[in-house]
Amino acid sequence: MSLIFESPSDYVQGRGVAEEIGTHAGQLGERAVLLADDVVLDIVGETVTESLEAAEVGAETVEFGGEASKTEIERVTDAAEEAGADIVVGAGGGKALDTAKAVRENLDIAMVSMPTVASTDAPTSSLSVIYTEHGEFEEYQFYSNHPELVLVDTAVVADGPTRLFRSGVADALATWFEADATYRSHGQNIFGGESTRAAHALAELCYDTLRDHAVSSVRAVENGAVTESVEAVTEANTLLSGLGFESGGLAAAHSIHNGLTQLEETHDATHGEKVNIGTLSQLVLEGRDDAFVREIIEFSVDVGLPVTLSDIGVENPTRDQLDEVANAACDDDETIHNEPFPVEPAMVRDAILTANDLGERYG
Repeated sequence: MSLIFESPSDYVQGRGVAEEIGTHAGQLGERAVLLADDVVLDIVGETVTESLEAAEVGAETVEFGGEASKTEIERVTDAAEEAGADIVVGAGGGKALDTAKAVRENLDIAMVSMPTVASTDAPTSSLSVIYTEHGEFEEYQFYSNHPELVLVDTAVVADGPTRLFRSGVADALATWFEADATYRSHGQNIFGGESTRAAHALAELCYDTLRDHAVSSVRAVENGAVTESVEAVTEANTLLSGLGFESGGLAAAHSIHNGLTQLEETHDATHGEKVNIGTLSQLVLEGRDDAFVREIIEFSVDVGLPVTLSDIGVENPTRDQLDEVANAACDDDETIHNEPFPVEPAMVRDAILTANDLGERYG
């Protein structure tokens, strides 16, 4: 199996860089469609369109419907085609960006990824997570190209909801554990190859950055402040986690997340919040020592992340519910099979149960 590492063409991060989007995107095309929900349009819509137009790039806006579903992708594709767009700018959270990536693929145009929250590692990736219209995980869609440009304005990120910033920390925290499991098992990364040492090192740097800066950065974002720790964690949540998970590989944590989406009770929890339950369950599944599992639980609590099933809406889960989660997590196509040992649903169910009990004990 070959070693494969891939990445976006350009990454730009810093306070106020939304005002520079035209300078960068102007090299990609002549007419852009900005896809964002009404809240994000209020925050960055005028800044983005003015910057694009100043660079002589025509700009129209399309309001995002809220779910990265096949129906929504088809609707936005039609709107972008009608506008004659050769650039799609996805702004907002992971679902808006994933929808924009799918539109880009459908129309074979350029894509600018502009996260307004550092809540997931979606901005840099060449895949979309597709959900049903009711918010249940459906499938991954993989593309041959990454976004041409990823642009992250940390002033916008710091002014956003702290819960979403925390959620990004959770999603990024899983990166090292999953990439390392894949590396040890010689499993496949997202591109169907083995991880490079570079991807493995970036995943570890992501983890180290979070452990050094996450608590401070969350406190800063609570006050709308941009600090060096906010810059560091925004980079970890977005760039390091994005490169680490794609080129390093996914394992149990995200598979368990996908299983948890089958429970309606979890639909109000964010992607990262569900992933954090998956991370703790992965550590138990792998037999990590008690002191280390407790350390990660306590770190999660310090950041403000969920450590129990009740924290993500599942009170007193039944055995049938946990079996449903475990069976979905162990689907033949799931990344849980990148763990360096065979995994069966009963093992996953018991790991979730035990991680939940430890979360109640130490959380």
